[in-house]
Amino acid sequence: MQATPFASNLKVACANCNLRELCLPVGLSVGDLDKVEELVAVRRKVKRGETLFRAGDPFESLYVVRVGFLKSAVLSGSGHEQVTGFHMAGEIVGLDGISSGKHACDTTALEDTDVCVIPYAHIDGIADNVPALRNHFHRVMSREIVRDQGVMLMLGTMVAEERIATFLLNLSQRLAARGFSTSEFVLRMTRAEIGSFLGLKLETVSRVLSRFAKEGLLEVDQKRVSIINSDGLRAVVGGQRCSAEDA
Repeated sequence: MQATPFASNLKVACANCNLRELCLPVGLSVGDLDKVEELVAVRRKVKRGETLFRAGDPFESLYVVRVGFLKSAVLSGSGHEQVTGFHMAGEIVGLDGISSGKHACDTTALEDTDVCVIPYAHIDGIADNVPALRNHFHRVMSREIVRDQGVMLMLGTMVAEERIATFLLNLSQRLAARGFSTSEFVLRMTRAEIGSFLGLKLETVSRVLSRFAKEGLLEVDQKRVSIINSDGLRAVVGGQRCSAEDA
């Protein structure tokens, strides 16, 4: 089910948004911010379980997550879902559609989510007058490429413990950049979705999380996670201890 926009005349004040430093280049003048706000004139609400866009949908806009959490996934020929990413406040989604003019994945809300809608056709015109904005989008796209390479490296070289430790540390760092706790957070995704993203079975994800808890690295209460020993998790990633079973 496609998400529906809020009132079309809703003005999103980028200058007053607490995510400004995450999704916009630094140092924009008041005049430049006014130009950027011409792009972001609509906010869209996506309820939990609803789809922001589906694979094959025409690519028209980029979306900046204001509040909430999204996942991206592709379906195999047999209908199996492969999670390709998780997106939180301040991150841009929809870049997958730029090359072909169609989205390559389904992006779905894991909780009630608000996004700012940026019509892609208007970006070039604004960017001509605000060069910092064009450079910022290039950096965002480069960051996505680097992130994808990191995921490929993780799936190709890391065993189960290393993958899960890396996932938790990365999530902690991303939350910290948004002013949240680095050590206590709620997993918005299921363990099955974590397993899909990391190339692990559900049972392996549960087993490794339980092992980390027994070893004093974490406390796990259903979806709530507390990192007790971040150095210990980093040691796992560094291969300074025995690994768990592979997927």
